[in-house]
Amino acid sequence: MTPLRQRMIEDMQLRGFAPQTQRSYLSAIRQLAGHYGKSPAEISEEELRQYFLYLTNEKKVSRSTCTVTLCAIKFLYRHTLQRDWPTLQLVRPRRARKLPVILSREEVALLLGCLRLPHYKVCLSTIYACGLRIQEGVQLQVTDIDSARMLLHVRQGKGDKARYVPLPQRTLEQLRSYWSSHRHPRWIFPAPNSQRVALPTATTHLSGGVLRKAFMAALKQSGLTKPATVHTLRHSYATHLLEAGVNLRVIQAYLGHRSPSSTALYTHLTDRAEVKATEIINQLTDQLS
Repeated sequence: MTPLRQRMIEDMQLRGFAPQTQRSYLSAIRQLAGHYGKSPAEISEEELRQYFLYLTNEKKVSRSTCTVTLCAIKFLYRHTLQRDWPTLQLVRPRRARKLPVILSREEVALLLGCLRLPHYKVCLSTIYACGLRIQEGVQLQVTDIDSARMLLHVRQGKGDKARYVPLPQRTLEQLRSYWSSHRHPRWIFPAPNSQRVALPTATTHLSGGVLRKAFMAALKQSGLTKPATVHTLRHSYATHLLEAGVNLRVIQAYLGHRSPSSTALYTHLTDRAEVKATEIINQLTDQLS
């Protein structure tokens, strides 16, 4: 490991970056170094400018990839190398105007029904039933279950922001049943290592990457054609709550959103909201006649 890489890792740790964020940033910097065949410390501001033009005009990377790359490079040069170049202020990823993919309740049931292995089925079912992000799901611990109040304590929220979400009775029963099959002292979804260590003695939790592969296999088997991902379960959870009449502010708290505008996105995705709006508009115009 080079001293620069070690220094950047330490800087990210001091900032409290999540392990996945650290890996993404290091990967982006590794690609930058590979593009020029030299250390990032030797790259000039003009070369950095040309690299962003290359990503935008030739490679045509997605907005999400561009955002991660920009954030990684900004962090390296501003905080680790102490170079606050004007180019870093100029580059901005293009705005996204896409609405997230949503599965209906029937489609969620169909997809989850295609999962056969218990650890995948229970974990993905919990992610939907509690509106979790994938890392929040795989990192669930035994002590996160508050069965007395029927709440789930989400410790590993985005930005290290913890929250409580309602724990459905059926989900509690599924979690209890699965945990009783291995009784790991810490993790609800433990993962064996490469030596196939038994689950009760596993040293880490289920991998998010492995869970994504299981989801995609189930999606294919279900016959659904929507470009869904594990995160689609969280979007669907929020939309289904809104359709059922749950207050938007309450949903915001369940999802752990800092801004109400993030949660307000789901108002554009509910069929019931559209129907109700149409009914009101018709009533208003009827009065005019």
